[in-house]
Formats: sequence, C-alpha cells, structure tokens
Amino acid sequence: MADNTQKNPKDWVSGDDPMTGAQESYLRTLAEQAHENLPENDLTKAEASELIDQLRQNAGLDE
Repeated sequence: MADNTQKNPKDWVSGDDPMTGAQESYLRTLAEQAHENLPENDLTKAEASELIDQLRQNAGLDE
C-alpha cells in the first residue's frame, strides 16, 4: 500500500509561502549541528523543508 501521508514539498499548496518561524529556528539549530551555513536569501516553506531534511542527514539525525 502506498504511503500518502507525506507529500513532496514542491507539491504543497502553501509551499511558496515564506518559511515559518519554527522552520527558521530549527534550520539554525540544524546548521549549527551540521557545521554548515544557511543561505542568505529568504526561503519558502518548501525550500526550508527540503533543507531541513538535508541538514538532518548531514548532522547524522536522519530517522
């Protein structure tokens, strides 16, 4: 059975909205743990979600 509980961030209706405060805070924490810099430009919700996934992997926190 296909897992339809997760949608690709690019397919989100609100994916083009600015990232949330919670996403920004979590990104800062993850970037610090992964020893990486965050992009200078503002991110959308979808971009922030994808970057969170990437930084979680880089920090060794993937599930």
